[in-house]
Amino acid sequence: MMKERNISDYFKKAAMYDLLAQFYKYSSPPFHIHYYLKHLKYVNKAITLGQTESGLRQRESVIRVLHAYYDSPNIDLYLNGKRIIKNLPFKNVSKDFPLAPGKYQVDIYPAGNMIDSILNKKVTIEPGKSYTLTTINHVKRINLLIFENLPDVPAGESKVRFIHLSPDTGNLDIAVKNRDVIFPNITYKQATDYLGLTPMTVDLEARAAGSKNIILSMPKLQFKANESYTIVFVGFADESPELQIVSIKD
Repeated sequence: MMKERNISDYFKKAAMYDLLAQFYKYSSPPFHIHYYLKHLKYVNKAITLGQTESGLRQRESVIRVLHAYYDSPNIDLYLNGKRIIKNLPFKNVSKDFPLAPGKYQVDIYPAGNMIDSILNKKVTIEPGKSYTLTTINHVKRINLLIFENLPDVPAGESKVRFIHLSPDTGNLDIAVKNRDVIFPNITYKQATDYLGLTPMTVDLEARAAGSKNIILSMPKLQFKANESYTIVFVGFADESPELQIVSIKD
């Protein structure tokens, strides 16, 4: 026999047993007690299931997708066979998608083409975490990287991290313009730790690691209070599309 798994089913059973308990309240006290205890049993089942479902909702995870491989068409992304992202262009970031924790099959196709997949991968989503799923390399050798986001920020502060996804660019130092390095020696596919900041607008620059050679200027980057940022390097140092950044609020 199939067990009830729906809160409304438990409450319906509880109501039925309550009616029976009331029916026998004076004519047969033993039946009254018998059905009243069943009534309580199903009320408690409904409450317990409601608390469990509420706990699971609180532990929901979040994912977003950054399309970072350059020679691909726009993409559609499917989770467990269901399309959640449609026609995502290069350098673009999807909206956030809440997910129950668990294992998922990720399939990526050229937009509008569900015949020739360009990536198939299983991923594990842990409870209560936020992730950026990032496509890299090129259409003939696409890969998927997963980075955990840490969006919480102390009240009134800001923070930022960098992710290096430019395949032909060497290791990078991130520095304040004409001043000190704040993120040294970032390698390809690496995400830095987050750096806490006072809210500000600042000129930064990416340099070849260990040198003063400026690879990319990043003027007037704004870091607002109560916001967390991920800044991603995409493109190429010596080819097209040129090296550039994608700034994402966590």
